[in-house]
Amino acid sequence: MYSHGAESLIKQAREIQESELQKFYSRLVKLLQGKELGHETIDSLQRLHLILSATKYTRTLPPELQKKVQSLLSSPKEHFQVLSSAVLRETLPLSGQEGNYNQENISQLNSHAAVLLLSQAGSRADLSSLCAQLLRSLESRQSEVPAHSLTHTLPILNTILTLSPECLTDDHVTLLNKKLVDWLRYASITQGGGASSGGFFTGPRSRQVSNPLHFSIFNSFTNVKSGEDITFCCFVVYLCVFYQPVPTAELDGAVSGDFFTVLCVGQGFTEDQWMNVYSFSMLRHWLLTYHSVLSGNGTADTDDRSEVDGSVVSIVSATSSSGRLLPPKERLREKSFQYCLRLIEQSDRKAHRKTDTDLQKACLVEAVCILDCVCEEDASLVFRAFPCIKALFGRLSSDLSFARVLLPIAQFYLNHGEMAAVDCESVWKLVFGRFPAELFNDHFLAHELLRFLRLNLKSLQHRVPQYTRSFPNLLKFLAWDSPAVVDDFVDLLPSLVTAGTAVELLHTLLDLPCLSATLVLQVRSTCLPISEPGGRGLQSPDAYRNPSFRGLFLFLLRGDAGSGDTIDRLSTLHELLAETADWPRVVQCAQTVPLLLHIFFNTVITGADEKLLSHLILVMLERSSLLLNIPEYNKEIQRVFSSHLLRFCKLHPSLVVDQSHELLEFAGATANVYSKEGIYTHVVWVLGEYLSVSCDSRCSVRLITSCFEALEAVLFEITSSVPPPGADCPAPRVVTTLMSALAKLASRSHDLIPRVSLFLSKLRTLTRGGSVAWCSDEEDLVAIVTRGEELWSLLKAPGVAQSVLTPPPHVTTPQWHRDTNVAMPLRLRALTSLTHSQ
Repeated sequence: MYSHGAESLIKQAREIQESELQKFYSRLVKLLQGKELGHETIDSLQRLHLILSATKYTRTLPPELQKKVQSLLSSPKEHFQVLSSAVLRETLPLSGQEGNYNQENISQLNSHAAVLLLSQAGSRADLSSLCAQLLRSLESRQSEVPAHSLTHTLPILNTILTLSPECLTDDHVTLLNKKLVDWLRYASITQGGGASSGGFFTGPRSRQVSNPLHFSIFNSFTNVKSGEDITFCCFVVYLCVFYQPVPTAELDGAVSGDFFTVLCVGQGFTEDQWMNVYSFSMLRHWLLTYHSVLSGNGTADTDDRSEVDGSVVSIVSATSSSGRLLPPKERLREKSFQYCLRLIEQSDRKAHRKTDTDLQKACLVEAVCILDCVCEEDASLVFRAFPCIKALFGRLSSDLSFARVLLPIAQFYLNHGEMAAVDCESVWKLVFGRFPAELFNDHFLAHELLRFLRLNLKSLQHRVPQYTRSFPNLLKFLAWDSPAVVDDFVDLLPSLVTAGTAVELLHTLLDLPCLSATLVLQVRSTCLPISEPGGRGLQSPDAYRNPSFRGLFLFLLRGDAGSGDTIDRLSTLHELLAETADWPRVVQCAQTVPLLLHIFFNTVITGADEKLLSHLILVMLERSSLLLNIPEYNKEIQRVFSSHLLRFCKLHPSLVVDQSHELLEFAGATANVYSKEGIYTHVVWVLGEYLSVSCDSRCSVRLITSCFEALEAVLFEITSSVPPPGADCPAPRVVTTLMSALAKLASRSHDLIPRVSLFLSKLRTLTRGGSVAWCSDEEDLVAIVTRGEELWSLLKAPGVAQSVLTPPPHVTTPQWHRDTNVAMPLRLRALTSLTHSQ
């Protein structure tokens, strides 16, 4: 919402009359014609921008005013550039000037003018025209184009390529390939005009000028014949000392011994050095956009004077070298390769400032990524790059401050390690071991590592066996900062589910809140004393430091799967961490677990065999009572278990017979009625629905009878006694589900029908006296009695009861009464209305 004053100004701008607007235009033109533009001009330009942007209609400025405002784009004062660009973006170009990108516009190019040019490109043809003009400006001689405009050309080209890569023709691509080669490899190695000793010998080829100068000095001293010659020689020495070009330096202060890169420093930089920096910044994007993967044999051309020494050339690349000049695309690839190797060499130098150290890390990331690109294009470069990459990994792997640099190295190993036949074990130990274990609280690394995993999911699954075993470590990112990374794990979790890891992964997901609490304790124990704001000491840190409980926490903090599905003393662990149940991180983590469990079960059910599903059912029954005591968390987990237990049994009904002992043991425990209503109700329903010969031929009368007796005992107990202290009355759904299950079982074994009928008749007689202790709500009691009467009536005709309570599949599958495309629903509704009206 705007303030009252702001709303008033916007209203005035929208309601301005045309006559007043024309007067304002004329006054602004006069202000812009003045020699000096002051605060009044700035205020008028701001008002003009408000008038233009306050309405949804785009206006056209008078031609004279449009030209005056456009001329401000080249103003030396940046606030005028900002205002003029903002004003022109809100206007329509003059008639006949749409998409007219002339040399004058390009010569005035700066960051604000670039934004304006892009905003006025209304079509792909306009972008293509702008690209052509920009490239023509690059092709022009340096004296023909203002120096400041070239530095803005590559950024705007890079933006255009992002928006519309097809704007460039093949000729344009070739031209830019050539220019990038020149800027990357042949930029000046002397400092620019900002250097105190730059003198006369600065320029793009100053290193070539110094040799004739030294030669003339030598000739001057060897030909001294008079006093005038001596004076001339002294003057030459003076020029050499005070005006000799100053070379660029490395980050450690040494003089640069090779070609210029982004890691070279100086008091000032020349135009081509700035273009070198801009070229490197867009190089990876350019390679990914316009260079295709080739099996070419391109190598460095023989006229290269700065071949990187020490590079190991494979037999493939050595035999393919030739003296011919490479095509522009291959030449750029080779020069990019050399440039990146030089950056890696420069990164080994000790920088004097922290900002330079950060710059080294950023350049290393980009250099390794570019090497990966060029090696994807030309496989022969892999053998030349790997010795350097391997040495870089060996140098950085012990220092976790370079973790974000090591991820691109891991990408390089993943893409090319198999081809180069190198051992990648140490790389994956670092990526899946130390990174999550020690840097789980580094948000940037978490984002980049998880992004690396998502982008390379298929390759990691098939080629890196450590990946699927590392889920205890990877889940630490989720346990520490669930909201930030839950989307990543939604994509990653299915790839971590295998037949060998499913059971342990399920336990680990259920223990995520405990892991979150343990990570908080670990961080606080090393950084801060652990105490509550009120001053009350916490029990959890003491338990964390206690050697007798150390094994419990170490299991949660394990790095690899395979050390066991879970631990025996889970209840003890939950007691130790009871006070952490309301910690923000723990609560946030607990809120993400149900979602991940749905993904886990959906993945398991698509390809798992019955043996694994049987094991998972046992885990669900066991862990339904072994969870960290967060009330909402426990309810959600039981809800997830219930829904997927039904899915498992519907897909494989024989699971009920396989796990009948455990299911009956769970359903026969009266305490579960009060503490686990959700999952208990579904277990009872599953037993009543699928414990049948039609579902599994192994289902015997004895098994049906034992199940009946167990459920009958529970139903009798909860309907003949008051609830335990502190517990609510059993839910009506539990009671009706138990009655329905008993009726279903009795319909399959007719000897049990009298027992069910006797109980149902007693229930009806018992409730006639009014309220009962086990049901506090009268409406619920009426619903229970009504259900009992329905079942009692059905059981009077055993054949009908079995058909109604357990209909065969050919009856239930079509579900004609629900199909809106047939007449059955209409007939049923008509009959219902007729019977109700009577």
